[in-house]
Amino acid sequence: MAAIVGYGAYVPKYRIKAEEIARMWGKEPSSITSGLNVFEKSVPSIDEDTATISVEAARRAVKSSKIDAKEIGAIYVGSESHPYAVKPTATIVAEAIEATPDMTAADYEFACKAGTAGMQNCIALVETGMIKYGMAIGADVAQAAPGDALEYAAAAGGAAFIIGKEGIARINATVSFTTDTPDFWRREGQPYPGHGERFTGEPAYFRHVMGAAKMLMEKMGTSPSDYDYAVFHQPNGKFPLRVAKKLGFEKKQVEDGLLCPIIGNTYSGSTMLGLAAVLDVAKPGQRILAVSYGSGAGSDAFDITVEDAIEGYPRQGIRKMLEEKVYVDYATYMKFRREFK
Repeated sequence: MAAIVGYGAYVPKYRIKAEEIARMWGKEPSSITSGLNVFEKSVPSIDEDTATISVEAARRAVKSSKIDAKEIGAIYVGSESHPYAVKPTATIVAEAIEATPDMTAADYEFACKAGTAGMQNCIALVETGMIKYGMAIGADVAQAAPGDALEYAAAAGGAAFIIGKEGIARINATVSFTTDTPDFWRREGQPYPGHGERFTGEPAYFRHVMGAAKMLMEKMGTSPSDYDYAVFHQPNGKFPLRVAKKLGFEKKQVEDGLLCPIIGNTYSGSTMLGLAAVLDVAKPGQRILAVSYGSGAGSDAFDITVEDAIEGYPRQGIRKMLEEKVYVDYATYMKFRREFK
């Protein structure tokens, strides 16, 4: 059985308020914030991208877990904004944390669930004995066309998880629910994604998140009341609360991992950052349900039990980290995003 050995997270300090974006496009700010339940989002600095975010999260994970990075046998970086079309981000991370060349590395893409797909691969490699430790990273510098509805939430951030045999949280089981549901896409060479607007809800996000969650609970013989925390992918601040209610979870089970209202949708980092925030406050014996979602479409679900080792673990303090922020106006935001060409 595999376990989470350690985790690390990073979110850029810069923020832009949803009302500033709305002002730029002549929208009513209250309609945006109430409609999406997103009040501000993280903005990558001009020198930050998926690679730098991944490296920072990975370094924090290694430092906190107190393992030797040379014992990491696999590194997978999930993102839909890799800086290179042909050249892996994973090798940049491996070099930065001084991992051994005796390892496997790859970049993953599956919209916002590429990071959790990497976690599943690490779990399999650890459980078969092929590697001692594996690292899975979900990180993004999310793209959105100026003026598009996605712009209010598309954010930046990421988290890294180290998987091994023993650690701070036991991974009891994982399942996936996958179909060909094209609700969100970006063709090669196109700078911004397209989306099916309302189609992204019921047939896409809700069907897959609920499908994976129900499959997992049926497999484990559990119900929502058996979990202390639930983390769902956060494309906005409303969908996770809505899907939780549909499944029978209470709001209090979701709140600790719900970060989207204050940092936006970090895409591949979304579910993993939420899980990291929960591990920041969880106690031994508590149980977590985490479900990712990636457009295209699929969800990965995890049943996790917190171990006694969490007590001695140097928690990331993600909520505290997010308090250190600097607000920017729309012009600075555009400059940071290199939108002026």
